[in-house]
Formats: sequence, structure tokens, C-alpha cells
Amino acid sequence: MAAVTTISFTAAVQSPDLNSSARSYSNFDAFKLRSAVAYDACSFRASSSSRMVVHCMCTSVAFGTYESLEDWNSCFSGLDLMYLDGNDVPTVSQTKLNFLKAYKRPIPSIYNTVLQELIVQQHLTKYKKSFRYDPVFALGFVTVYNRLMEGYPSDEDRQAIFEAYVRALNDDPAQFSADAQKVEEWAKTQSPSSLVEFASRDGEIEGILKDIAERAGTKGSFSYSRFFAVGLFRLLELSNATEPTILDKLCAALNANKKSVDRDLDVYRNLLSKLVQAKELLKEYTEREKKKTEERAAASQKANEAVAK
Repeated sequence: MAAVTTISFTAAVQSPDLNSSARSYSNFDAFKLRSAVAYDACSFRASSSSRMVVHCMCTSVAFGTYESLEDWNSCFSGLDLMYLDGNDVPTVSQTKLNFLKAYKRPIPSIYNTVLQELIVQQHLTKYKKSFRYDPVFALGFVTVYNRLMEGYPSDEDRQAIFEAYVRALNDDPAQFSADAQKVEEWAKTQSPSSLVEFASRDGEIEGILKDIAERAGTKGSFSYSRFFAVGLFRLLELSNATEPTILDKLCAALNANKKSVDRDLDVYRNLLSKLVQAKELLKEYTEREKKKTEERAAASQKANEAVAK
């Protein structure tokens, strides 16, 4: 049987204890970063009137090479403390279990491996205390999901998996889809110059981008993520912005860290490239096995006909 190489965006291995811990390992070859990081989460409960940290992430680095201190800090940027106000924040394991309960049909491993990794990453992003949902984040996630699930055998199942995934994170799939579509339609009407000059105009999307820029410019008010970076990239695609300087200007206008965006877009492109290769291998393997099955069936039929004579 042919083997298909596992693709890693941020690989995750869950602890047997669904209520107390989660482990995550990452391998980002795209930007010369190799690390094995274990995340151990401990949960606490708070009374209805208290506010307290409910998850503390302890890290241990098994091996790694980093080109700069900034790369090191960025690697651990997802390990923000989580908190609650009277309601428990779910563990990573609970989120993954929610997904498995919501969609019980088997998912081919080439898709499921990356889905499980993404849901861990999105969980850690969503429950950071500085995170706030916005349509650019939604656009980034929907873009990643659609590219990942291209070629999935069933459109109906692809939509059902999307809904199960988003609901597992206690979010609304209809809102994600509507917000992503709204931003896409706006971006299609923009030129590269008007895209980066959003601050000079009024409008619904312009207001959203202004709010992001304001929060990103205030320490502790904005939580950057890879989905946000992909959202920016999608804005550039839709506005036909091909000049590299446009991304520089858009990052500056939004107070986003250009180096982080560049690095995460490299990871995203590398993921898509590996997915294409893996899907091609899977397609070749499936076609080869189908041909062998047909040949065996034909040979068996001939043998039966010979015996009958």
C-alpha cells in the first residue's frame, strides 16, 4: 500500500485525559524552524463573581534552531494565558471531541490530519485573552479551509465538516461564511492603492479595517494569527495587487508585523504545495488500485468461464 507523507501546519497529539491536558508539536520547515513543543494545560474553575486564569501553558522544547530571538518569541506567541468570567473555557481536547461528535463520518487521512492540526491552532488563538473575532480572520480561515478541502469527494460532506468544525469552537459557521463573502466582495471592487488607503474613506469594511488597525496599534488589544495573515493575502489576491510593496503598505496601515505575516504566508504556501503533492499521490494510488481490482475481477471471470466450459 502506498504511503502518503503527513502534512503539518501545527501537529497535535492529545493526552488521554480529555479534561486536563493537551499536547501540540510543530514543524515549520518552510522558514528554517524546527521545534518540538509540548503544551500542558491545567484547568481551574471560577465562581460567578471571580475572574481568574483557567489555563496555564507549560512548554518544553525538545529540539530547535531559531534564526533570531524574534523567531523564538513568535513561536511561543500562541501560549497566551486564558481567562474566564463565570464560564469555563473548554480545553483543546473538549473542542476536538466536540468536532468528532458533530461529524461522525470517517474523513480521509490526507484531509483529517490537517483539520485536526488546524482546530488545535484555532482553539489556542480563539481563547487568548487578547483575541477578538473580525471578518478578516473569518476570510483567512474560510480561505484556508476551502483550499485544504479542494477535491473532497462530496460537496455536501465538505459543508457538513465546515459547520461541525466551526461549531466545535462555539462559533457560528453562517457568520464566518457571510463575513468572509462580504469582505471578498468588497476587495474585488478595490484597486491596490484603494485597498491600502482604506483609512481615508468611510464604509462598513473600511470601518472594520480601521478598528483592526486601532487595536493592533494598542498593546494587548489585538491577537495576531496565521488566519489573519492569510486573510490579508486573500485581500491582495482579490484586489489584483501583485506588487510586493502593497503588502508592506497594507501591513503598515493595519499596524501588523510584516515579518510575522511573511513567515506565516510562507508556511501557508508550503502547506498548499505539500497538499497538492499528497493529493496527486493519493489520486495515483487510488487509480492504480482501481485498475488492479478491475484486472483481478476480469481474471476471476475468465477463470469461472473456463471452469464452466
